[in-house]
Parts: sequence; C-alpha cells; structure tokens
Amino acid sequence: MSTLTTTDPRTGAATSTGIEPTSAAEVGALASAAAEAFRALRAYPRVWRAGLLRALADALEERRVELVETAMAETGLAEARLNTELTRSAFQFRLFADAVDEGGYLEAIIDHAASTPMGPGPDVRRMLVPIGPIAVFGSSNFPFAFSVVGGDTASALAAGNPVVIKAHSSHPLTSQRSFSALADAAAAYGAPAHTLGIVYGQAAGAALVADPAIAAVGFTGSLSTGRILQEIIDQRETPIPFFGELSSLNPLIVTPDAASARADAIADGLFTSFTGSAGQLCTKPGIAFLPAEAGGIVDAIVARAQDAAPQALLNSRILGAFDEIRERLIDDGKARSLVAPHTGADGFTLSPAVLEIDAADVTAAVAEEAFGPLIVIARYREVDEVRIALEAIPGSLTATIHGEASESDLVATLASEVQDLVGRIVYNGYPTGVRVSWGMHHGGPWPATNTQHTSVGISAIRRFLRPLAWQDAPEAVLPEELRDGAADVPRRVDGVLELAASA
Repeated sequence: MSTLTTTDPRTGAATSTGIEPTSAAEVGALASAAAEAFRALRAYPRVWRAGLLRALADALEERRVELVETAMAETGLAEARLNTELTRSAFQFRLFADAVDEGGYLEAIIDHAASTPMGPGPDVRRMLVPIGPIAVFGSSNFPFAFSVVGGDTASALAAGNPVVIKAHSSHPLTSQRSFSALADAAAAYGAPAHTLGIVYGQAAGAALVADPAIAAVGFTGSLSTGRILQEIIDQRETPIPFFGELSSLNPLIVTPDAASARADAIADGLFTSFTGSAGQLCTKPGIAFLPAEAGGIVDAIVARAQDAAPQALLNSRILGAFDEIRERLIDDGKARSLVAPHTGADGFTLSPAVLEIDAADVTAAVAEEAFGPLIVIARYREVDEVRIALEAIPGSLTATIHGEASESDLVATLASEVQDLVGRIVYNGYPTGVRVSWGMHHGGPWPATNTQHTSVGISAIRRFLRPLAWQDAPEAVLPEELRDGAADVPRRVDGVLELAASA
C-alpha cells in the first residue's frame, strides 16, 4: 500500500510520511473499540474526567517544540501564530476541565413525587449524558485548535465520549504527532484503551462517518465536503447528528462618522484582519461596506495590498480555488479589481487581492466566501443600500459594525439588520480572533453552520450530550448528581435553582 505524502506549502516540496491510509477494516475495528471504551468511561466520575483533560493539556505543552516545528513545515503558518494556537488548544482542555468540575453543563433537575392539578406526579430526575463515540474531522487552517487537539476533541471528551479523529491530509504528520501526545498521556493517566483513535485518508473518513458505532460527527471545512458527509449520514440505517462549520462571509460595516473619525485605524485593522494567516480564517471579513466618500480607507488598503509580499496558502487546492472564485466574483458578481494578486516564486504563495463594487449592485453572485487574502469593498451612498445588500449575504459566523457614539440610532438599526444573519456581532473591532471562554459563541445560520450550537466555548459540550430522565428510580441506580442531599453541581430541585454545595 502506498503511503501518504506531506507537502511544505512554502516550497511545494512533497515527501513521504510513512503513514499508510487506514483500511475500511481498520476503521471498523477502531470504531468498535471506541464503543467498548464508551461503556468503560461511564464508570468514571467527573473529577477523573477533569483530571484526564488537564493531563492532555500538559502533554501538549511538553511536546510544544516538536509539534510547532512539524506544523510549520506542513502549513507554512508562522511560528508565533502556531505557538499561540497550541497554547489555545491546551487552554481549551483546561477550560473544559473546569466546566466538568463545575457541573452546570449537566442541567441536573429533580422533581420529587408530588400532587399536581392533574393528580399524583411521579418522581422524575433528569440530566444530560454522553452519546457515544464521536468522529472529529481536522481542519486545514487550524492544525491544532480545530484538528486533533482542537475544541471538538476537547468538548467530546469533556462530555464523556471517546473520540476517533480523521487526520487532515494537509498536515498528516502534525496530526500523527498531536495524536501521539494525547494517546500517550491518556494511557499514562489510566484512561480506557481506545478512548482516542485516529484514521488517515479520505476513504477512511467516509467509512468512519458511515460506521454504526459512531454517534455524532464534528466537522470544520468546506461546504462541499460537509454536504458529502451529510449524504453519507443520510444513508445510514440510523442517522446521527452532524455538527458542521462550513462557510462564512462575515460582513463588516463602517458608518459615515466612523469612516471620517478613524480612517487610518480602520484601514490598518481591516487589512490585517482579511490578510492574517493569508486570509485563511473562517471569521475573515469577506465583504466590507464603506461609505462612498471613504476613499482614503480604500486607498490605504490598496496601497498595503500592493506592497504586501505573497504568503503561503495551506495547499494547492486552496490556491486553485482562490483563483476560480476571484474570477467568478469579477465575471458573475460584476466586482472590479483594484489589486490583482500575484504568486511567489516558490510553493503555494499568494499576495492579497482587493475587489470593489457598488453596494447597490451586491447580489448573491458576489457574496461568496473566498478562502484566502481577498476582500470585496462595497461602496454605499445611502445606508439603505447596505440594508438591501445584506439580503444577499448568506448566513455567517460574524458581522462587524464600526460606528461612533454620535450614530447610536444608526448602529442599533444596523445591529437589528444583521442579528438574524449571524451568530456573533462585533462592535468597533474585527472578527478574526475567537476568544475561548464560557460566553463565546462560534456558530451561525446556514451555511455558516448547520446547528444552533457553537463549536467554541463551554456550550460546545452540549453537542455531544443528550437528556436522560429517571422516573421513580431507586437511589442506587441514580447518578451521584441526582441523588437527594448535598450536591457538588448546581441543580433545579422542585423548580428552584440550587447552587452547588460548598466543598
């Protein structure tokens, strides 16, 4: 069997990894083993699971140098960016450990037996429980934070589920070494065998999604691949949840007073936001609405784009798709090119591109995500043109509004226009850079995601849990969190919210 190759996008040089694609039989064995691990994991208390998550975080820190060096060679991303991303990944594991300790995510409820207007009511106790082995697909643009050691893996484990990861073909060695760090740490901690698994190759990913042992899929990637995975799920005897983050345009709006007061700062911030990591971020602002008279902002962005050196894209597919989409935005979307990109001498490198269009001419044809360093500047004369243009913008992860205190009514109106379009509204900032916290939401209406749940932050754990009720159950069969007496988790008891008992 031939082995997988890895390609350095900075040079285009491909080398063998020595990794063989996972066969269908091996995928089936891994999924079955994960199901066995799931049954074993149920016996472990929350405090043990929190400790496992912290042990995994420590393992990432211990192997930082090896992991970052490997990822640099496979992604072309800067060392500083990758170090920050690995820190984020370790932080995610520790934050989910804190959530597991706190226990509020369980949504524990106790309704004691009581008389009701309908007659005697039984004793009912409910909380969220894990759903089973989770298939996690790594993404190309985040070799750590949304791949093997990413938030899907961390939240699935935090919920009490084993994970089988599909390594991304753009960084197979980073995936392999990241998995080794986690698997070794899990074994040393005493986790059940096959709490973590990994498969390689496109066919293996398809087989994993189809395997009856898999209970849900977490995916960050292209809309086209997401649709393929959904089709596989639809053909299963038992359909399962598919949590996909798929495509996002992320409109940014600058009001007239903001353009006048902060032209230089907005030009700098917007350029940095749409070119950071070579524009390969799911929250990159893809279209910016600027007042027609904001020529200074446009000129500054154009000048910076013309002077910018080519950056490495993650792989040749992204480079080819970038050219196709840019041409489509011009030919079908009627956008005008202000700065044409140019490729570098080596590898899959590309400089920024800037397109322009009148806001009144924005249609769905120009509202297409271009993965890479490209922005469409839509110039408006009346704010109502922005409102109408937003009707052509697909559901997105974010919308950004730059406004001044003098325009509070206008800012409120724009916020009202975008709130049904996105999952997060950013004010006077930039959408790139997603905080990992209890309050963060990283989702949005289709096609940004196909779920109401987020893939970042503590509520990401909710995707991999389901409610289970116990009616008139003897205490011996109840989880500790649902037994009478003091509890170490917040609970709603007979309709009254009770905080966790102090240690």
